[in-house]
Amino acid sequence: MEETNREAVATAVQRVAGMLQRSDQLDKVEQYRRREARKKASVEARLKAAIQSQLDGVRTGLSQLHNALGDVKDIQNSLADVSKDWRQSINTIENLKDVKDAVVQHSQLASAVENLKNIFSVPEIVADTQVLIEQAELLEAHRKLMDLECSRDDLMYEQYRMDSKNTHDMNLIRNYFGEVQGLSDDLAKQLWMVLQRAMGTVRRDPTMLVSVVRIIEREEKIDRRMLDRKKQTGFIPPGRPKSWKEKMFEVLEGTVTTRIEGSQSVTREADKMWMVRLLEITRKYVLDDLIVVKNLMVQCFPPHYNTFDRFFKLYHNAVSMRVQELAAEDLEANEIVSLLTWVLNTYKSEEMMGHPELLTEYDINLMDPLLPQEVVDELLSKYLQTFTSNITGWLRKALETDKKDWFKETEPEADQDGYYQTTLPAIVFQMFEQNLQVAAQINETFKEQVLKLCLKQMNSFLVRYREEAIAYKEDHLRDRQLPQCYVQYMIAIINNCHTFKESINSLKKKYFKSTEPTQNDAAIEKTLNDVAKDGCQFLLDEVFLDLEHHLNELLTRKWLTGTHAVDTICVTVEDYFNDFAKIKKPFNTEMTSEAHRRVVVEYIKAVMQKRITFKNADERREGADRMIKEAEQFKFLFRKLTAGEETDRLCDAIAAIAEVFKLTDPTLLYLEVSTLVSKYPDIREEHIVALLAMRGDASRDMKQMIMETLNQNKPTYSGITQPIFKDITVPTVTMTSMSSSMAATANKLLK
Repeated sequence: MEETNREAVATAVQRVAGMLQRSDQLDKVEQYRRREARKKASVEARLKAAIQSQLDGVRTGLSQLHNALGDVKDIQNSLADVSKDWRQSINTIENLKDVKDAVVQHSQLASAVENLKNIFSVPEIVADTQVLIEQAELLEAHRKLMDLECSRDDLMYEQYRMDSKNTHDMNLIRNYFGEVQGLSDDLAKQLWMVLQRAMGTVRRDPTMLVSVVRIIEREEKIDRRMLDRKKQTGFIPPGRPKSWKEKMFEVLEGTVTTRIEGSQSVTREADKMWMVRLLEITRKYVLDDLIVVKNLMVQCFPPHYNTFDRFFKLYHNAVSMRVQELAAEDLEANEIVSLLTWVLNTYKSEEMMGHPELLTEYDINLMDPLLPQEVVDELLSKYLQTFTSNITGWLRKALETDKKDWFKETEPEADQDGYYQTTLPAIVFQMFEQNLQVAAQINETFKEQVLKLCLKQMNSFLVRYREEAIAYKEDHLRDRQLPQCYVQYMIAIINNCHTFKESINSLKKKYFKSTEPTQNDAAIEKTLNDVAKDGCQFLLDEVFLDLEHHLNELLTRKWLTGTHAVDTICVTVEDYFNDFAKIKKPFNTEMTSEAHRRVVVEYIKAVMQKRITFKNADERREGADRMIKEAEQFKFLFRKLTAGEETDRLCDAIAAIAEVFKLTDPTLLYLEVSTLVSKYPDIREEHIVALLAMRGDASRDMKQMIMETLNQNKPTYSGITQPIFKDITVPTVTMTSMSSSMAATANKLLK
């Protein structure tokens, strides 16, 4: 108590200190005191009211306890009186056995009298009931049937109570009411017939369906009552329990199953699209039926039946069984895709079980999958096997068709930019696109599997494509007049490689989420580059086959005296490259560079073959001037073909060699050769020997001195972007002017 007082005083002091923090607040001390007094009086009044209320409650409780104690005493006294009276009446009860037997007999007689009218009119009632059943007056027929069964059951029960072992009398009653069981069976048949046509009945005459449900509910109540009486007495009438409610659900389940199984209207033999038609009919039937169940049939059944949930599960199970049967058949690839797309996507979509009208009643995601995952995996595996086989055949057929076009007498088509092309890339990737679109309908994982498979098959296809392009070139070489459009179709083959690359990248971007390269990317890229490079090489071979005669004229006596070989070479190359302009970049650029290199290399080869040996300084000067002029012609040509790009370095090699020939002072020959070697470090000793031999004025000592000096001052070869002399071989000739010592020295030169 003291602790509480101290806490109260401390709280009060803190509160007063808070109210009197400024000097102007001292004037309001009296106002604060009155306000706190009012608060205190209010709190005390509420406290007194609460305590008074509690005291009133205690007083009322004590009063009620006192009254209850009095009631308990009264009940105790009453129980004592009852116990006393019961002990006195035990003997009296034992003396009433005869009365009890009389009561039982009276009950049996009363039951007989009550059912007497029905007993004598059983044949008439049976006939009337039969007519009512045939006329589909089911409720009235059932009422009469219940009367008959009630009369029979009451008589048999009373007989059972009087003498349960008297089978003769029991059989007598059963036989007399023998036709009742037949009526029950006939009525049941009518009920099941109505339930089998429930979807049509509920639209046309819902009262009929309601009547059936009412009859079944009545029978269920009678079944429960009979079973309860059996527990008490051991007696149950014949034919009970009927279990019509359970039978009703079995009939409905059979109806749904029949509805689903009967949706197949065509077979594979009659219609290749039979699977699509079957699944669409099934979808329509299921959706329409469930909407009817939701809007109409639910109202015909009691709420505790959970009618919609029950029908939803029935349809789900029936569809599941049906699609499993379909999955077990020997399906083709397109049928597998149609089935899996329907099962994995359409079934749960808004077009079917996910329809807005159904979502409010049931969540389809709570149901088991239509197909087990192992069945789905098996179907996907089977599809991939079939697809692999099919796509191999499709690609082979597409290539065969494209090959036939290569031998046509008309040029291939050109795209909007004027580049030659064939229809092969479009056909192949349209094929891939269609299959990927189909695979995407199933799921993302399967779509990527199909894409990887397409790329794998694409790699194998491109290998065959390259082989066919090589065979095409070899066929042409047997007779260069055929095919007539060889160059144009080889250009189209090269351009197709570019189209293939673009199409593959487009497919990967569209259908492949990951940016990581697949295992086939490098192989496809390499094969496409090989096909394009082969094609470019084949075309250049075609060019140089036409130039062969003119190249052989270079650096000969005929050339020195005057020939138009280089003019013809330039005109021929330019003419070919007018066609080659229809090759897409970068292949066009690479091909031009290679053509430039080969022209220069062939020219230098002519030099190295020592087709001519200059006899005097005039011939050397004349030959050098011609070489410089022709180098300029080549520069002009390839600048034109490369749209002004730098092309001088290759042609400068010809001019540099010409300077070696043009030099008039043999003593300065070493300097000129050194300059040539420094510009083109890939030049070898046999090249220098051939050049000196072609000059015709270099003595053996001079040649040996030049070779030894170059060997001592050999330039460092750091690698050049486009070597010229590397692929140029010098024919083996007998050089009587070279001593064995000089040859030994030359072997060390610029390897």
